[in-house]
Amino acid sequence: MDPLAGMDDSSTDDDSASQTTEDDPQVPDHQAAPPPPPPTIAPPVPAAIPRERPNYKLVHTLRGHTMSISAVKFSPDGKLLASCGAEKVVKIWSPETGEFLRNLTGHTRGLSDVAWSSDSVYLASASDDTTIRIWDVETGLTHKHLKGHTKWVFCLNYNFASNLLVSGGCEGDVRIWNVAEGLALFRFSNEFVLNHLWAGKCMKTLHAHLDYVTAVHFNRDATLIVSCALDGLIRIWNTIDGQCLKTLAEGHDAICQHVQFSPNSKYILSTAHDSAIRLWDYQTTRCLKTYTGHVNSKYCISACFSVTGGKWIVAGSEDHKAYIWDLQTRQIVQVLEGHNDVVVAVATHPTQNTIVTGSIDTDLTIRIWSDHGPKRGG
Repeated sequence: MDPLAGMDDSSTDDDSASQTTEDDPQVPDHQAAPPPPPPTIAPPVPAAIPRERPNYKLVHTLRGHTMSISAVKFSPDGKLLASCGAEKVVKIWSPETGEFLRNLTGHTRGLSDVAWSSDSVYLASASDDTTIRIWDVETGLTHKHLKGHTKWVFCLNYNFASNLLVSGGCEGDVRIWNVAEGLALFRFSNEFVLNHLWAGKCMKTLHAHLDYVTAVHFNRDATLIVSCALDGLIRIWNTIDGQCLKTLAEGHDAICQHVQFSPNSKYILSTAHDSAIRLWDYQTTRCLKTYTGHVNSKYCISACFSVTGGKWIVAGSEDHKAYIWDLQTRQIVQVLEGHNDVVVAVATHPTQNTIVTGSIDTDLTIRIWSDHGPKRGG
């Protein structure tokens, strides 16, 4: 089922944009419009039923990082949690108990991001040592060591099939890696050639941006990649040929620093340094919704979708809190308080109403929050 298929949009941030985020219903040309109904007295409008709000409460506080946390990610099966930061290690935790399980060691400098394969077996990590490591999480050993970026690797993500990995570096490049061995068809001119793919090979390098690439993400079928950078641009790429299909500009005072496709791949969610999170229709390059109320003017702060209960947007903030917005109304429906420094990392559990947050410098904790039931509110 499409998690965002029911999106309606009674008001958009772009007055010239379509008033819905679904296709507008059309009357077929060959049918005449029905006659107007006879005048009637309108029945009284029932009082609106209060919307259910999230009711997240702190269940675990995880301590163990000694330097600023940069990313937290649940495994797709929901059984593990990975975190990384300015240390040289990836930490693996049990989100159910909060227990620390193991360190993944091998990088020689700090880390900025991690990404899970869809089977929850492998974890990729992006490091300031200019390399990517793919770990066998169960054994804690390096499965593949990817080299090619010339500066720090800042972000990465698997496609759903987990045969491809996309990464972004501080030299401005986006790299597409094959991470699964096998045979594949390649088209050369008008002929198809069967080639063997070697795991760990960089298939394509896109000179994508003029500044640090801060986020990269595949759409659901891996035909597209979205990237953003500190040059202020969001770009959509064709995965096969590397062609840039769209460029979105946040504006000179709204430098984009995180971006991802929505679960149904119809939209893009971006965060920017003007303390605003935007939902884009990338086909029309229009901003449909803007979420505000948090503070984000300096750090690369992540945001994500939550679709296990209500449809929420979740993001960290420089005021030491995490915010939850109603995706439709854009209202803040809950604020998570407890950290004592900037919350840069957030993630949502794949099947449960659980959120994880991570903070920097003077805090250095990971906090796991669970929804303990509906809370009524207007």
